[in-house]
Amino acid sequence: MNKRNVLLIDAIINFVLALVLGIFPKEVISFLGLPMVSNPFYASILGGVFLGIGIALLIGRSAKIKNSDGLGLRGAIAINLSGGFVLALWLLFGSLNVPTHGKIIMWALVILLFVISTVELITHKQ
Repeated sequence: MNKRNVLLIDAIINFVLALVLGIFPKEVISFLGLPMVSNPFYASILGGVFLGIGIALLIGRSAKIKNSDGLGLRGAIAINLSGGFVLALWLLFGSLNVPTHGKIIMWALVILLFVISTVELITHKQ
């Protein structure tokens, strides 16, 4: 798999997350069994962050833009690993009051972040 394809896959994941969190933040939180908040503000902000990351990934992917300040593969690795690491710390040491299926979903997200980071790292080394 080449660098452009990996960046595209990562951008699509971020856009889907941004769309779902932007349109249905409370429903998504409830469905996934994540900790509920009284206000969807933080979920919406997170959706905006995912949107920005997705755009940066596409800019970094574009070979047509000269001197691009897009995210690039190394930035994607850093974001995915840091996000996965922080979430894993919360799951291991935080006192989250969530149902079992919520914890399973969050662990699946941690694994997805580490897997895509590994693929990106391998691609970067080639």
